Amino acid sequence: MAEPIITFKNVSKTYILYKNDQARFKALFIKPKNPKTNKALNNVSFEINRGESVGIVGDNGAGKSTLLKMITGVAFPDEGEITVNGKVAALLELTAGFSMEMTGRENIYLKGYILGLEDDYIKTIEENIIEFAELGDYIDQPVRTYSSGMKMRLGFAINVNIEPDVLVVDEALAVGDATFKKKCKNKIKEIISAGTTVLYVSHSAASVKEICPRSIFLKKGTVIFDGPTEETLKVYEESKKKK
Repeated sequence: MAEPIITFKNVSKTYILYKNDQARFKALFIKPKNPKTNKALNNVSFEINRGESVGIVGDNGAGKSTLLKMITGVAFPDEGEITVNGKVAALLELTAGFSMEMTGRENIYLKGYILGLEDDYIKTIEENIIEFAELGDYIDQPVRTYSSGMKMRLGFAINVNIEPDVLVVDEALAVGDATFKKKCKNKIKEIISAGTTVLYVSHSAASVKEICPRSIFLKKGTVIFDGPTEETLKVYEESKKKK
């Protein structure tokens, strides 16, 4: 029997919606009365086995990003249990954690430290990252001199080369030109072939079909369907027709 690498058990998450930043700041000191809330996830349960590639589909506001943030440890549930057994790399906000004054090379080490990696290990993957990012001499220039595309390429290169147990991908294939996008997609396929567990969020049905045999359909924070991608996408399309 396959070993679950990710388990969600009755997970719920509610966010308070604030009118503005001032109201959000005030709430740090005074609990708001009858606040407006949004239930991002509602009693969500599923298991993902080691080595599976699973798509997460649903409209904007369905809870997809909240789910991914919980897997990466950025957000935490109000109720329920989450278990993740392994090192997670996330292609979400690719440039998060960069120091603008440090060089690209220095940022490889900074990102590595944030991910809990040791110096010796980072050294073994440093050249792979640099080669993949295709930044040339810019790798030794401050990141503040990079274009947004260059920063994203470096972020992508770091995350796909650290040999994660779980790779979380959220529309991150829109990086650079067509040639580089193809390179990114091929790298993800290579990672899947190596047995890495992949969670993939995309609005492209063709892309989800290509990468994920199984998909989960989320609607208003609730799991509507969990099964083979073809069936999941049919249920999702039918749901959109009923609006």
